[in-house]
Amino acid sequence: MTYANIYAFFLQNTHYSILTTQYSLLNTHYSILITLLEHFIIDRIKAELPFTPNKEKEDLFLSLGRFLVSRTPRKAFILRGYAGTGKTSVMSALVNAMKGLKQACVLLAPTGRAAKVLSKYSRMPAYTIHKYIYRQNQLGQEAFSLAHNKHINTLFIVDEASMLSGARDNTTFGTGCLLDDLISFVYSGQGCSLLLVGDNAQLPPVGNNDSPALEDDFMAGYGLDISSFSLKEVARQALNSGILANATRLREILSNDDADGKLTLDTYPDVIRLKGEEVVDTLEQSWREVGAEETLVITRSNKMTNLYNQGIRARILWKEELISSGDRIMITKNNYFWAKEYQDLDFIANGDILEITRLYGQHEMYGFNFAKALLRSVDYNWEIEALLWLDTLTTDNPEANYGLQKELFARVAEDYPEIRNRKALIQKIYESPYYNALQIRFAYAVTCHKAQGGQWKHVYIDTSAIHEDQERMSIPAERQEYLRWLYTATTRATEKIYLLR
Repeated sequence: MTYANIYAFFLQNTHYSILTTQYSLLNTHYSILITLLEHFIIDRIKAELPFTPNKEKEDLFLSLGRFLVSRTPRKAFILRGYAGTGKTSVMSALVNAMKGLKQACVLLAPTGRAAKVLSKYSRMPAYTIHKYIYRQNQLGQEAFSLAHNKHINTLFIVDEASMLSGARDNTTFGTGCLLDDLISFVYSGQGCSLLLVGDNAQLPPVGNNDSPALEDDFMAGYGLDISSFSLKEVARQALNSGILANATRLREILSNDDADGKLTLDTYPDVIRLKGEEVVDTLEQSWREVGAEETLVITRSNKMTNLYNQGIRARILWKEELISSGDRIMITKNNYFWAKEYQDLDFIANGDILEITRLYGQHEMYGFNFAKALLRSVDYNWEIEALLWLDTLTTDNPEANYGLQKELFARVAEDYPEIRNRKALIQKIYESPYYNALQIRFAYAVTCHKAQGGQWKHVYIDTSAIHEDQERMSIPAERQEYLRWLYTATTRATEKIYLLR
């Protein structure tokens, strides 16, 4: 029997007595076998690496080997890794090694874009957490319950775990706390375990000061047996990249609370500073070189995002219409209405980037502007017909859209003066395609929180905030938040970053 077969058998049998019954060898040499299995797994991971691991990687693999062989119930592993430390290569090697060992794995990420990146480097399907762990209560309803975990002895790997919030929010998914629900789902399966991967120097979830899913003590509060490892050593070849060299410098300033550390980024061949008059020509060049899908502008606010989006459409795309075919848009509110006729689509998620492949025309209704369109998902390549709410294109904050939604609710309600029952009236309004029109904004420029979890070849970063508000940046908390923002924005790029002032 090979070590791979022994490991597979080992996974399937949780009790020591079963093992010793099947293999008398284990009765006296159990610890030896465990050690051999650990080293066998380590060797399989190392064989999938494109480089010779350093001492830090060797230590990580030893920890992973122990974790994978451990029979401890409710076990979890937290892998923290800064930009340039080889986290992606390690995860790719681990996933491929698990395939060879017949270890069932499920790959998850908080957003569609992050799932796409994870799938690309692991070479196996990856899913958004929401899509995988929730099921719609009833077709057409805006309520989702936790699905039943039917997996056995499965390792759930969650990338970009820094984005997972441990707080409850106003959502129709499960308990309202994504991290709570993820833990409940994983450990409701027989013999399942969890591997969380992320960079705790990135922006934490909205409303959080830290990334709870990457904190050992916080996760142990779920009754989990936590193992963890932090990759800190930046690979020598990574430092040849200006992107990663600057990311490393920003992270060091964050870690050391260096009040005198430079907030600006140093220039390299792949880190380019742009004057205002150069932006249009350079963006056009990026679109020619890598395409619109691999080019992104990151800003500090929704207001600046709208300004950049309008400028790109007017001066690069030469679009005069409010919206047109070929435009890229981002969904700004979860929508369940338009997905109900599509078997494999539960909902259209906040943050999804779509391309308008066909626009059927604009019209006014209830005092607002709408357009029917055929839409293609940039990350998943599905198509859907839906109604777009054009008035939401240029709002600067979620509160404005909430106000518009309330106003639309009142106007749709006026269509049903005969319905006196409040519950029946609400149900009727919820059935209106206009009330359920997609809330959107253009996606050529986005905020950093919206970009988090994704990667683009060319990233343009609006750094004007630091030059315009030096006094605010002198406050430690404000400075740290800005450094995290700049670090996160910088690490979204794979080839070049352009610094805009």
